[in-house]
Amino acid sequence: MAKQSTRAVALPAIIDLDAIDAIRDQLAEALDEGAVLVDAGGVERVSTNALLLLVSAAETARRNHFDFGIATPSAAMLAAIERLGLGAQFSGMMRQ
Repeated sequence: MAKQSTRAVALPAIIDLDAIDAIRDQLAEALDEGAVLVDAGGVERVSTNALLLLVSAAETARRNHFDFGIATPSAAMLAAIERLGLGAQFSGMMRQ
C-alpha cells in the first residue's frame, strides 16, 4: 500500500450556509485522496451545519481508514462546539 498523503483544507473565517457547499466539495475531493488536516485557526463564526459537515467528513475518513484532524481550532470554533454539546464528536479530531 502506498504511503498515505495528507491534504490540507483551510476553513474560511465565516462558515455559514453560503460557504458550506464549497467546503463540502473541498473535503470530498481531499477525502478521495486520503488523509485530511483541516486548518481551523482563522474561523470567526461557524454554523451548526458546518460543524455537522465536519463530523460527517471525519466519519467518511474513518470508514475509508484515513486520518482526519482539525488543526489549531479557533476559540470561536471551540465555543460553538461546546455550546452545541458536540465535544465528544470532536474530541478525537482536534490537533492543538
